[in-house]
Amino acid sequence: MTFDVFLNFDGDCREAMEFYADVFKLDIPDHIMAYDQMPGDGFGTGNEGRILYANLPIFGSNVMFSDCPAGSHFVKGTNIALTLGTPDADEIKRIFDIFAEGGTVAMPLGKTFFSEFYGMVTDKFGITWQLSQSPLEGSK
Repeated sequence: MTFDVFLNFDGDCREAMEFYADVFKLDIPDHIMAYDQMPGDGFGTGNEGRILYANLPIFGSNVMFSDCPAGSHFVKGTNIALTLGTPDADEIKRIFDIFAEGGTVAMPLGKTFFSEFYGMVTDKFGITWQLSQSPLEGSK
């Protein structure tokens, strides 16, 4: 199982990532995925140049970065999600269902272009969680 941090921004993700890379003396990753590179319409217009996904390894932890889709409800200071990844779909469902009780489901569990089983939920304490089925070690 993996446990990562996901930081969201409102159009200034690249600037933030460059800032953190400088602070922690890291190289900007070679692969940064933009909304217009994803399958489909990329969440529609207004997302040109916005970052869908990038990551930096900070002190051995995977810190992920993304711009929220244009027009989404973004509140600076609450733009963080904890991310769990495991190959065990039953465990993802168990944890997701517990968080959903008294919480708010932002994205129901289901297949996405990046995961066989993924969902996003904010628990009753206001903490946002992303749960994703990760591939088994050594498989693709």
